[in-house]
Amino acid sequence: MKVIKFITVITLAMVMFSCNNQKVTTKSLTNEIDSVSYALGLNTAFQMKKTDGIDETFFIQGLHNGLDSTNMLIESGKIDGILRKYFQAKQIEAREKQQEEALKKAEVEFAPIKEEGIKFLEENKTKKGVQITESGLQYIVLKEGSGEKPQATSKVKVHYHGTAIDGKVFDSSVDRGAPAEFFINQVVKGWTEGLQLMNVGSKFKLFVPQELAYGAFPQQGSPIKPFQALVFEVELLEIIK
Repeated sequence: MKVIKFITVITLAMVMFSCNNQKVTTKSLTNEIDSVSYALGLNTAFQMKKTDGIDETFFIQGLHNGLDSTNMLIESGKIDGILRKYFQAKQIEAREKQQEEALKKAEVEFAPIKEEGIKFLEENKTKKGVQITESGLQYIVLKEGSGEKPQATSKVKVHYHGTAIDGKVFDSSVDRGAPAEFFINQVVKGWTEGLQLMNVGSKFKLFVPQELAYGAFPQQGSPIKPFQALVFEVELLEIIK
């Protein structure tokens, strides 16, 4: 496990650095093993600089207790779980910080697109036939079906035509000539909500706010831009299960 390997490397470094507080003697590199040993020490030091919050006193105490197998404050069987929980939490914290920074950057860079979508939806909601849900999803019933309504866990077959608010097509099962099949709870929130309003045989036009679509982080490589409001014509063909 990477965590255990990392801790092992840190342990080796701390032993070499802390044991008896001995001074480090400067030597010259005379062979390959000297170079490998020195490179390992440097690499370990660089890794340790990236790790915050390690208490050296408890670290050394744990090291000595583990070596002589006495006075251990933690049962050996619990070590892996404690380390895994800590480093997984650190990884999550780092990802959240990275996402937060990316969101702030996107908020600035794509602010005009976000404002454009808000303006479009504000004007659109006053148009004839437009209905609005509590979440802010807007829709027009183009054709009312007579079949059953799906649930959030249903798998459905649909035809759809997706555009930006300027009418530019970014995806269309209609153009491909092949309906799409998927579970309703595995698509964007606007679709999940909109499809549950539809009977089989219905065709709706959905006007999806960015927060019910892909928000700040569309799929990589997608033509959809961050914070972009989207428009879909969706026909519910079948509830598969």
